[in-house]
Amino acid sequence: MEHLRTLKTLFSTPKHWIPVGCLQPRYCCHSTKTGVTLGERRAALDRFKTQISSGPSFQDFIKGVSVKQTYVADGEDSDRHAYLSEDLEMGNSRKVYFETYGCQMNVNDTEIAWSILQRKGYQRTVDLKEADVVLLVTCSIREKAEQTIWNRLQQLTAMKKKRLKTHIPMKIGILGCMAERLKTELLEREKLVDVLAGPDAYRDLPRLLTVADGGHQASNVLLSLEETYADIMPVHHAPQGHSAFVSIMRGCDNMCSYCIVPFTRGRERSRPVSSILEEVRILSDQGVKEVMLLGQNVNSYRDTSEEQFCGEDPTKLSRGFNTVYRTKQGGLRFSDLLDRVSQIDPDMRIRFTSPHPKDFPDEVLHLIAERGNICKQIHLPAQSGSSQVLKAMRRGYTREAYLDLVQNIKRIIPEVSLSSDFISGFCGETDEDHQQTLSLIREVGYNVGFLFAYSMRKKTHAFHRLQDDVPGEVKQRRLQECISVFREEAASVNAALIGSIQLVLVEGESKRSAKDLCGRTDGSMKVIFPKEDVPFQPAESNTAPISAGDYVLVKILSANSQSLRGEALSHSSLSGTMTHYETLARHQLDEHVAPDTTMIKTGP
Repeated sequence: MEHLRTLKTLFSTPKHWIPVGCLQPRYCCHSTKTGVTLGERRAALDRFKTQISSGPSFQDFIKGVSVKQTYVADGEDSDRHAYLSEDLEMGNSRKVYFETYGCQMNVNDTEIAWSILQRKGYQRTVDLKEADVVLLVTCSIREKAEQTIWNRLQQLTAMKKKRLKTHIPMKIGILGCMAERLKTELLEREKLVDVLAGPDAYRDLPRLLTVADGGHQASNVLLSLEETYADIMPVHHAPQGHSAFVSIMRGCDNMCSYCIVPFTRGRERSRPVSSILEEVRILSDQGVKEVMLLGQNVNSYRDTSEEQFCGEDPTKLSRGFNTVYRTKQGGLRFSDLLDRVSQIDPDMRIRFTSPHPKDFPDEVLHLIAERGNICKQIHLPAQSGSSQVLKAMRRGYTREAYLDLVQNIKRIIPEVSLSSDFISGFCGETDEDHQQTLSLIREVGYNVGFLFAYSMRKKTHAFHRLQDDVPGEVKQRRLQECISVFREEAASVNAALIGSIQLVLVEGESKRSAKDLCGRTDGSMKVIFPKEDVPFQPAESNTAPISAGDYVLVKILSANSQSLRGEALSHSSLSGTMTHYETLARHQLDEHVAPDTTMIKTGP
């Protein structure tokens, strides 16, 4: 052991080459620093290039420096890299332009990445021509999504080459899933990007951009078993600030055979409940009226960050469902989190996505039914209506188990609205399998759907074990048939709402007409109605204009498969909705409401 102690001292790390592994967790609370001139920055970059090219020598690692000196002292800037000067990692008011592709998680990732860069002195621009740094937050779920990014990179590279020499050279970065999946192609083969940052490497963006400033390509696509960005408050950019995304967990353990997410986002890890509640409280104080809880498998949330959460109770699944992994034990579950979040602000709507059908035990469903501000809308991805295809997909349930879950949901939450995902043309899918999918769509009655033709992804179980044997033209035909049936059923579901009164959260002007407003019901259906002043309360004479972020009662007059149309009756709120319904019932002679109108309460 004596010779081991000698080696420990001999190979201690010098203070000016602190290893990244010794850095403490990083926080987004430090002030930014600006004011470095272009000449000073170029001089610093020259010194940096020289140091990078030479690197630390062997002698740097055997000097007699105390091990304690290699750690950053408490209270210092813990995300500082010793081989980079502090000034080099500052943005110095350079302008960053973001383009976000894919799911809501990517929208939230954009907000996290911007929060990190903002504190380093970068500025955000919505004008691409002004940008010094262009960052694309990408998706790899399907080939078409990736091809869109490749085409965009060609356009941006052409713009980069035309940039005047007197300007700071434009840097192009790829963030998110595509950075992890296609790192070799992006950096080595095509040489179209300067920076790559995977979903778990956004904290490293300032350093990566600094390395890129030195003329080098920079990449960090390492996946983490722990990173949740719990200490970083995203800079929310929701339209008019009425809604916001809140990430509660990252990664996925389900390993569905078609899905690339476990390989681009990593294993499941949940954000501590305390940081989630703090963010929701802040959003409530800012006047946000709707929060969407996000995760790749959002309802498998399981916080084990505190000792009192770590019991031995097994995770409960929906009846008839199973997993490819061992049953997990302990932790604060999704129902616990949903309970606590919903109590923060009774007038704030709570939604969540994207869930897995296996994680809907009865306690979650009863909580949704009981809480007025938890939306009665559930996304229930089926993917296929054939048990044979579901088995090949490794979904962990049969057609019968899925339909039993649907019936259980409708029994506990009678007014529920359901949406789903479907994949057409998966490996080995027959015409009979396809017909079973069509019949499932008809039987359930969804009002929103996300339907796609199968696109095989490298690294997945299907890529290694199955054959993509359904011809492309057959995939497209089946997809169009699914879409057609889906629209028929959605039109029928929505038509049942004609004559009802819906509580609508206003999003803003309709895209088609400045004379109309649009918003969403509790069931997430889009409602379009004329922009008119309405009373504060039903049957009142005093009126007020309607603004984005307002709750209004809207009588539904017509419907199609994608939206509802109606007329606004009065302002309202989540907490006051029942009172408003009662008032309307007492004033059926009001000019807005016919005497035979049926009052259907589908909102809280």
